[in-house]
Amino acid sequence: MSAVKNSEKTHIKKEPRDLSRRHTNEDFEETPTWAAVITVLGYALLSAVGWLRDFLRNIGIEKKTTAQDPNPKDFVPLYQSYECFYTRNLYTRIRDVFNQPIASVAGATVEVMERLSEDFNWTFKFSGKKLPSINLGSYNYLGFAETSGPCSEQAIKSIEKYGVTICSTRHELGTQQYMKDLETLMAEYLNVEDCIAFGMGFATNALNIPALAGKGDLILSDKLNHTSLILGARLSGAVIRTFNHN
Repeated sequence: MSAVKNSEKTHIKKEPRDLSRRHTNEDFEETPTWAAVITVLGYALLSAVGWLRDFLRNIGIEKKTTAQDPNPKDFVPLYQSYECFYTRNLYTRIRDVFNQPIASVAGATVEVMERLSEDFNWTFKFSGKKLPSINLGSYNYLGFAETSGPCSEQAIKSIEKYGVTICSTRHELGTQQYMKDLETLMAEYLNVEDCIAFGMGFATNALNIPALAGKGDLILSDKLNHTSLILGARLSGAVIRTFNHN
């Protein structure tokens, strides 16, 4: 920064900041070299095989299993070339583990409908079997959407007693006694002085953490924290130290 002074005014000239040299206080674990090398080699091998198979499809040696546009001339393509390449040659290989249909409420356990493929995951057929599985891929792992059980029963009682919503923020008229009881109970459980309870949401974590912590503060962050918590901690400007999930 430099100052230029004349007889009437003083002008402050700010030098442009080099964002690439911005200092960060965040501490995180580096990716092991062997894991990075294996990942890159595997991706490169699949890509090379994919280019070879695309070449064989174009010259007619390998059959094209994807739907073809009969009249693509003078039309803008629906997908980018690499997006189509990735879907054909990489995603399809592991497509069976994605978008699995279920035949039950997504609670702590879930019934997954078994499906089989005879053309390497291009199409699927249901076998009629339902596979009981532990639900690790849904926000409803606590059972809040189930039609029976402790969560639904307590939810009905809570609605009958407190209503559906408060219709006000907490700093106006939106504080209820059960909120204070929850904060007190959570503070006792964590063995801390006090606690604040928020409604769940990405912006809740990303925007409230900078209001509670800033430069000169220390945030101890779980290594597997949600992205919203990580973003909020970074925006706060506080020193961040991560620890292994326990």
